[in-house]
Amino acid sequence: MLAPADGGSTLVGRSRSGLYRWTTGAAGRAGHGVCVMMEGVNRLAAATSPYLLQHADNPVDWWEWCDEALAEARRRDVPVLLSVGYAACHWCHVMAHESFEDATTAAYMNDHFVNVKVDREERPDVDAVYMRATQAMSGHGGWPMTCVLTPDGEPFFAGTYFPPEPRGGHPAFTQVLQALSEAWAERRDEVLTVGRDVVAHLRETTEPAGDRLGTADLDAAATALAGQFDDDAAGFGASPKFPPSMVLEFLLRHADRTGSASSIAMVERTAEAMARGGLYDQLAGGFARYSVDRFWRVPHFEKMLYDNAQLVRVYLHLWRATGSPLAERVVRETADFLLTELRTAEGGFASALDADSDGHEGTFYVWNPDQLLKTLGAADGAWATELLQVSATGTFERGFSTLQLPTDPDDPERWDRVRARLLAARSTRTRPDRDDKVVAAWNGLAVSALAEAGVLLDVPEYVDAAVVAAELLATVHTAGGYLLRTSRDGVAGPHAGVLEDHGAVAEAYLVLLGVTGDLRWWQRAEPLLDRVLTDFADPSGGFFDTAEDDLVVRPRDTSDNAYPSGTSAAAAALLTAAAVTGEQRWREGAESALTAAAEVARHAPRFAGQTLAVAEAAVAGPLEVAVVGPAGARDELHRAARRLTSPGAVVVAADAGLELPLFAGRPAAGGTPTAYVCRDFVCSLPVTEPDALTTGS
Repeated sequence: MLAPADGGSTLVGRSRSGLYRWTTGAAGRAGHGVCVMMEGVNRLAAATSPYLLQHADNPVDWWEWCDEALAEARRRDVPVLLSVGYAACHWCHVMAHESFEDATTAAYMNDHFVNVKVDREERPDVDAVYMRATQAMSGHGGWPMTCVLTPDGEPFFAGTYFPPEPRGGHPAFTQVLQALSEAWAERRDEVLTVGRDVVAHLRETTEPAGDRLGTADLDAAATALAGQFDDDAAGFGASPKFPPSMVLEFLLRHADRTGSASSIAMVERTAEAMARGGLYDQLAGGFARYSVDRFWRVPHFEKMLYDNAQLVRVYLHLWRATGSPLAERVVRETADFLLTELRTAEGGFASALDADSDGHEGTFYVWNPDQLLKTLGAADGAWATELLQVSATGTFERGFSTLQLPTDPDDPERWDRVRARLLAARSTRTRPDRDDKVVAAWNGLAVSALAEAGVLLDVPEYVDAAVVAAELLATVHTAGGYLLRTSRDGVAGPHAGVLEDHGAVAEAYLVLLGVTGDLRWWQRAEPLLDRVLTDFADPSGGFFDTAEDDLVVRPRDTSDNAYPSGTSAAAAALLTAAAVTGEQRWREGAESALTAAAEVARHAPRFAGQTLAVAEAAVAGPLEVAVVGPAGARDELHRAARRLTSPGAVVVAADAGLELPLFAGRPAAGGTPTAYVCRDFVCSLPVTEPDALTTGS
């Protein structure tokens, strides 16, 4: 253990992972001085990221992540302070207001560091590398993330939120800064050793490849999930609780294959609990990021595109399997939320709605009894107060309550009137800010969900919106055969798409191929999948998350978290491509991805939901269905084909003669729309009646 030169409480030691960890006590000195800004253009002013633009007027002399920033640190012989967050992050806003907007703190940062601000949604590769370092060194992670690096990018300190003053056992941010600056100046050898050790550790801790996932593994995963299920509140684990979208999709597929009552019950109970609690916006649809309590009552109020896109598809598949009216209502309301609240002027979908407005989290969404009575009058106000579980003490903060709907209203027409009046009253409140950044992968998720919902629920507007968003991806987000990660206001950002972008966008194009019968969607998907197999492939098996090896560690994370990992997103798209074309290279790519993620799936199924769902599709074939016939005439048969619940079934509806192997030699029988149901391109007898297709699958 190395004591600091000034005798203070800064220490260097070994963490649980065997890495050095820096800690600072409350005795450090705060920085001081005047605000120092570089003359000329603010480097963040031209950013496409709303998160970076939020910091453009800070007194901190921010850089974006680039080689030039590291070069500047080498020139000045100072460390790099890396701050990572995203626009809808509540605590990112808090730390920005407390520290990055403070002139004294900023002056110290400018004098002693090269300061780099990163939007994790725009640069998931940078976030992934340094989040792993943060978790290894501190034992936890989250945003805002604060890392301090050598000029070569090697991290030697990592943490998350730091308060402006010592609080709750945490040192003040200025104390951390001073301790690190002094360590850099006075104990350079130890600092460099820490950085090298961290990078070596990150390179050694890539997940080992497993064996191919089989039915026994899938059954064991379902059993493990049942053991982690919250029997009282539904969902998995304790608080905070996140929507387990991919896990629910896996359990739906597992139930279809095995008939497991346990698997379908976990889906039904969790879906109902989420939809009836405060996690769900009972007035306008859409889900918040997570629940801070076990019972889904109080959310963290930010609304993310990736959550809502995935949940549209999960509830759609639950409705398809069970006919649940609640599931159907949630699909329609959440899809409408995507179109009304997140759709941009260019037809893409914005990343998120903020949690805060008027200086408080959740202000836009919460109510107290007096507000309900004032808005609705005595009779309807009292009825709504009871129906929505709004109390005088409140379920949230400052006497306010989230709105919950534990049961369906006994008077639906009255509820429709009350809901409309509450929405009108809420519309006069200050709306949360919207992160208008369009992220390729998350738009891919939205396109897939809306296109499939549009067919199954016979809502052409959903399909139309999906096509427009996909056109934005195919034009603005595609340049020189390469996919770009983000755009804003119709202008693409500079950052290359990562593996999850290629997988999710290719899958979206394949869903649109199936829905529209337009061959150009395959022509757009194929080069993305070709690039996955060439530029992202790991020679040892599986895939890297980036096409370039330009960070201290090339990220490769096979675990599914809030949205599918790059590996599982690629696996899904490759398996679908194999079903459409019969080409073995796509199937082999999918199997390579699934094998790479197998150990995570076996040991931590809650963090491998998409991998397990794709593995169920691989076990099932997946089913290949060609619906042949002219548009309009084939619609009913197409809808019946999409009601098939076989895991991961791939359905393509198109005119006869579509230039795909799935349609080769498969005419419309006697000019009547015809469906061919196949596995591995071996088909059963053609079907012309929708009912026969549904029951004969």
